[in-house]
Amino acid sequence: MNELIKFYDKAKERATNHMRKGQLNAYYKDLTEMHHYKRLIEAA
Repeated sequence: MNELIKFYDKAKERATNHMRKGQLNAYYKDLTEMHHYKRLIEAA
Protein backbone atom coordinates (compact mmCIF):
# COMPACT_ATOMS: atom_id res chain seq x y z
CA MET A 1 0.00 0.00 0.00
CA ASN A 2 2.77 2.40 0.95
CA GLU A 3 4.59 1.54 -2.25
CA LEU A 4 1.51 2.32 -4.34
CA ILE A 5 1.22 5.74 -2.73
CA LYS A 6 4.86 6.46 -3.56
CA PHE A 7 4.29 5.48 -7.20
CA TYR A 8 1.21 7.68 -7.31
CA ASP A 9 3.08 10.66 -5.87
CA LYS A 10 5.96 10.26 -8.34
CA ALA A 11 3.52 10.15 -11.25
CA LYS A 12 1.81 13.25 -9.88
CA GLU A 13 5.12 15.14 -9.70
CA ARG A 14 6.00 14.11 -13.26
CA ALA A 15 2.56 15.16 -14.49
CA THR A 16 2.93 18.57 -12.88
CA ASN A 17 6.36 19.06 -14.44
CA HIS A 18 5.16 18.01 -17.89
CA MET A 19 2.16 20.33 -17.62
CA ARG A 20 4.43 23.28 -16.77
CA LYS A 21 6.71 22.49 -19.71
CA GLY A 22 3.77 22.11 -22.09
CA GLN A 23 4.47 18.47 -22.89
CA LEU A 24 0.86 17.40 -23.24
CA ASN A 25 1.37 13.82 -24.44
CA ALA A 26 3.62 13.02 -21.49
CA TYR A 27 1.20 14.84 -19.17
CA TYR A 28 -1.75 12.71 -20.30
CA LYS A 29 0.33 9.55 -19.98
CA ASP A 30 1.17 10.46 -16.39
CA LEU A 31 -2.49 11.22 -15.68
CA THR A 32 -3.51 7.76 -16.85
CA GLU A 33 -0.75 6.27 -14.70
CA MET A 34 -2.03 8.26 -11.71
CA HIS A 35 -5.55 6.99 -12.38
CA HIS A 36 -4.27 3.41 -12.48
CA TYR A 37 -2.49 3.72 -9.12
CA LYS A 38 -5.43 5.55 -7.58
CA ARG A 39 -7.74 2.64 -8.45
CA LEU A 40 -5.26 0.15 -6.97
CA ILE A 41 -4.99 2.18 -3.77
CA GLU A 42 -8.77 2.39 -3.42
CA ALA A 43 -9.11 -1.36 -4.03
CA ALA A 44 -6.54 -2.24 -1.37
